[in-house]
Amino acid sequence: MEVANKWKDYEILDMANGEKLERWGNIYLIRPDPQIIWKKKSFPEKWNLANAKYNRSSSGGGGWKYIKKVPDNWQIRYNNLTFNIKPMGFKHTGLFPEQAFNWDWMINKIQNANREIKVLNLFAYTGGATVACSYAGASVCHVDSSKGMVAWAKENVASSGLEKRPVRYIVDDVVKFVNREIRRENKYDGIIMDPPSYGRGTNGEVWKFEENISDLVELCRKVLSDKPLFFLINSYTTGISSTVLENILRLNMPKKGKISCGEIGLPMTNSKLVLPCGIFARWEN
Repeated sequence: MEVANKWKDYEILDMANGEKLERWGNIYLIRPDPQIIWKKKSFPEKWNLANAKYNRSSSGGGGWKYIKKVPDNWQIRYNNLTFNIKPMGFKHTGLFPEQAFNWDWMINKIQNANREIKVLNLFAYTGGATVACSYAGASVCHVDSSKGMVAWAKENVASSGLEKRPVRYIVDDVVKFVNREIRRENKYDGIIMDPPSYGRGTNGEVWKFEENISDLVELCRKVLSDKPLFFLINSYTTGISSTVLENILRLNMPKKGKISCGEIGLPMTNSKLVLPCGIFARWEN
């Protein structure tokens, strides 16, 4: 388990009964998490700090219950990176703090490459990895099928003071975009992808992780440069092992290089408990 344990503006204060109590800057949120199947609270009194709680509906979906005043949006920092946080309709806040583990790794790889690096960020969401790679000095192509998420990514880049860095923002279906890049013979030194379990593209294209991930990695291999730096896959798809992602990379990446995989998680403050949050596999040169 790789743990994102360098946060100052984010922490998990307690976890129990399918919920986690989190601090995002000076705002405290309670959100559901299916991994939290134990029932005993470690710090019962801390739950009274909550500004808002996301309640799931028995019919699917859910909504926020506001206990104390919560701003429409606010900012948190991770080292030199700044992110805009907003409570969204489906429990999310626009940021996955466990990804800080990957941000640190990418920043290190890019800064130590001693050359110009081009990064392709697919299913790029609100741009956590885009901000990290841009901060490290790379030029980034940010691709997501949601216009709203791409706009949010632009906000995060600007909030981090990186708006003058070279970032291309693309609202498009990932597979269609990569195919166009192949025809245009555009190449990238680093590729990041964080595909959903299920999704639809800009024109209703259906994405299913188990059916499509292998083909996408094979396709992306064609836009890797002659001197590739890294290839990173993140996944939150239930039931998929990180070893599966490792196997896909072994079948598609250059033999010369290092492949690793595993879980990423978040620590609970003043505790030895760790919340598993997702899996990753990465190839690096």
